[in-house]
Amino acid sequence: MTEAAPGQLVRLAVRAPAACAEAVLGALLALAPDGLEQRDGESWVEYALYGTPAELPALPDGPTEIAGAPVDVSRGEVARDWDRRWRAFHRPQLVAERLHVRAPWHSPSRRAGVIDLVVDPGRAFGTGAHPTTRLCLELMLELSDGAGSLVDLGCGSGVLSIAARKLGFAPVVALDADEAAIEATRANARANGVTIDRVERFDLRRRAAPAADVVVANLMRGLLVTVAERLGGARPRALVASGLLDHEVDEVARSFEPLRERERRSEAGWSALLLTS
Repeated sequence: MTEAAPGQLVRLAVRAPAACAEAVLGALLALAPDGLEQRDGESWVEYALYGTPAELPALPDGPTEIAGAPVDVSRGEVARDWDRRWRAFHRPQLVAERLHVRAPWHSPSRRAGVIDLVVDPGRAFGTGAHPTTRLCLELMLELSDGAGSLVDLGCGSGVLSIAARKLGFAPVVALDADEAAIEATRANARANGVTIDRVERFDLRRRAAPAADVVVANLMRGLLVTVAERLGGARPRALVASGLLDHEVDEVARSFEPLRERERRSEAGWSALLLTS
């Protein structure tokens, strides 16, 4: 493509085979810790960063390798009406007929008994639209009758923590390694009029997750296995593990033993597990 003007907003896309997505994402997050856009195909995952040419990583266009995986890199200028298109892309989600997850510019649901969640998707974190987030919410709904304390590992936008509070879980702890996620969770909690009891930057690769009745972990396979190794005797009543490609589920389920698999759900190549003690 023709080289973009210095101030032009550019979308840098990296497309990888689904089987290599975790390794590629890890490498890209080192270059873009504030987060990435993600699109999922039948056999591929595409990660995208936005910025001016000077702000984006110096990756070569076309076929190349990242973290030992074959990827295809492309760049495209973002249309001047990108903000209108971006807003149109984010549509409200109705989860299990009980949770209505929407961006601030959408109207609340008028359905009786539906819980309204407002999530600003401005920082490329989960808004409820991605299958991994929706599957987590569905499984959390199954656990809400028992309520109790809840820890959200990898809280991102805070959508799961906010939903937990609105479903009656307390106290709720939200943890993430990314400071931008912590800021987004706090801001979205305020917009929803809820208080998350503890919102903290936390490195799950170095520290064991705090104990809770329910643990929700929307993470990638490698980090889920690390969380399982560090659980020790602090086994929760229930654990929701998501962020998994379908072929990774059995391995992760085994890593959390003696927790037992109660349910697994799959959508668009992504899976989530509900494990209980």
